[in-house]
Amino acid sequence: MIELRHLQTLVALRDCGTLAQAAETLHVTQSALSHQLKDLEHRLDLQLFHRKGRPVRFTPAGERLLALAERVLPEVESARAELRRMVEGESGGLHIAIECHSCFEWLMPAMDAYRPHWPEVEMDVTLAYSFEPLPALVRGDLDLVITSDPQPLPGIEYIPLFRFQGVLVMANDHRLTANDWIEPHHLQQETLITYPVPQQRLDIFRHFLEPAGIVPAERRTAELTMIILQLVASHRGVAALPDWAVYDYLARRYISTRPLGRDGMWGTLYCAVSKSCVDAAYLQAFVNTARTVSFRILKGIRTVEKIQHAVPGSSK
Repeated sequence: MIELRHLQTLVALRDCGTLAQAAETLHVTQSALSHQLKDLEHRLDLQLFHRKGRPVRFTPAGERLLALAERVLPEVESARAELRRMVEGESGGLHIAIECHSCFEWLMPAMDAYRPHWPEVEMDVTLAYSFEPLPALVRGDLDLVITSDPQPLPGIEYIPLFRFQGVLVMANDHRLTANDWIEPHHLQQETLITYPVPQQRLDIFRHFLEPAGIVPAERRTAELTMIILQLVASHRGVAALPDWAVYDYLARRYISTRPLGRDGMWGTLYCAVSKSCVDAAYLQAFVNTARTVSFRILKGIRTVEKIQHAVPGSSK
């Protein structure tokens, strides 16, 4: 069997030119190095280099192993360095799942700001429409979940990013725009357009409609925020979305919004992570970057501390 030490020995012998100098470089005796090489040649039943003459000349078999060493040893060293960085909290992977498409508005700029400072961290993003992301985080299938629906799951910690208000989005001439705010019974005759996730994961149902015993006339789904807004603007229904997700469309008078309830319906967006890696430097840096970028580009969001009294809201 060819071992890493054999490849390292052959590289040292090539670079140094003699057994004596190679042994000194590898911090072993010349006798031990010679024995190691003879043992390898015996295992392979091949001569790897010519022992007479200086510098050492390798046989075709030796050259073939040197070529192998040139490919393998840098990869091994790179893996070792990355593992050291992971132990020290400087490297890892971020497989992120988000529960609403509108999160891309701040998540992608946050990832762009993060990458130059943490190039060793591999990142990818999944939309959690077809699976339960938090149980997947518990299983280790994900590294981070963006959610406004924290659940008491073992080994999971929730790091708050920001607070936001959920609003009802309507066509500009919708009858409900006559109200200063929306009550649950106002939606009893409406088609509610949502992201395609199970109803029990939608905060508009859990925190607004169901406590009042109200069911909308119909529910329709769309994956993209822009499609939802187009449907709303064309009188196909109404939607509950974060105010920051519709701010630009509201400013252009593409749609109208009203608060959900007299005091508004507020939610907190969290980064859910495994407690085993919550202190990792690369993960903390991502959370800090996400929070900083969000407050730079989103309108209407607030820090968590300022409105602890607010009730949970809708981000979906």
